[in-house]
Amino acid sequence: MFVLTVDQRGSTGHADRVPALLRHLHELLDGRPGVVVGFDRTVGDEVQGVLDDPETVLDVVLDLLRDGGWSVGLGVGPVDEPLPAVSREASGEAFVRAREAVDQAKSRTATAPVAVRGGRPGRAEEVEALVRLLAAVAARRTTHGWEAVDTLADVGGTQKDVARRLAISEQAVSQRLRSALWPEEAAARPVVVRLLGETDA
Repeated sequence: MFVLTVDQRGSTGHADRVPALLRHLHELLDGRPGVVVGFDRTVGDEVQGVLDDPETVLDVVLDLLRDGGWSVGLGVGPVDEPLPAVSREASGEAFVRAREAVDQAKSRTATAPVAVRGGRPGRAEEVEALVRLLAAVAARRTTHGWEAVDTLADVGGTQKDVARRLAISEQAVSQRLRSALWPEEAAARPVVVRLLGETDA
C-alpha cells in the first residue's frame, strides 16, 4: 500500500492552501484507479491519502512537485485493516514510513522536495532518485513546453491533434515536446511505475 503525506511549504505567514489542494486532488483523481482512502486534512496544513495503484501514485507525486508548494512523503508497506474512512484515523507501517518520508522531504533544499521510505529494501531509494530526476526535468520546462505536454494529455491523441488545438504547426509541437524532454519523461514513467510496484511487492 502507498501512503502519501503532503505538507505545505513555507506555510508560516502564508494562506492555508489545503482546501484548494483537496479540491484539485479530487478532480485529478476522479475516475482514476487505486484510491483506497481519499485525501483529507490530517493536522495543520498537511493532507494524506492512501493509494494502491503505482501509476496513480506517480501522477499525484509529480503533480504535487510541479505545483512547487508542497513537501511530499511517500510511505510504502502494509497498513492495519480494515482502513477507516479518513486516513488520520488509520495506522500501519506505511503510515509510519510516510511520516518519516515527509519529514525528510521538508529538510531538503533540492529542486524536488520528495522522499520515499519503506517497502522492498533498496527499491525506495531507486524510486526516489528517479522521481526527483523527473521532477527536475519538469521544473525546467518552459510555459510553451507545458502547454504542449498538457494539451497532448488533454486531447489524448497525436501531435497533429495538439497542433490543431493550439493553432500551430505540427513541427512547432514536435519542437516544443523535444525541448520539454517529454519523450524522455514518457519513456521513464513506466520504469518508475514498475519499480513502485516492486517496492510494494
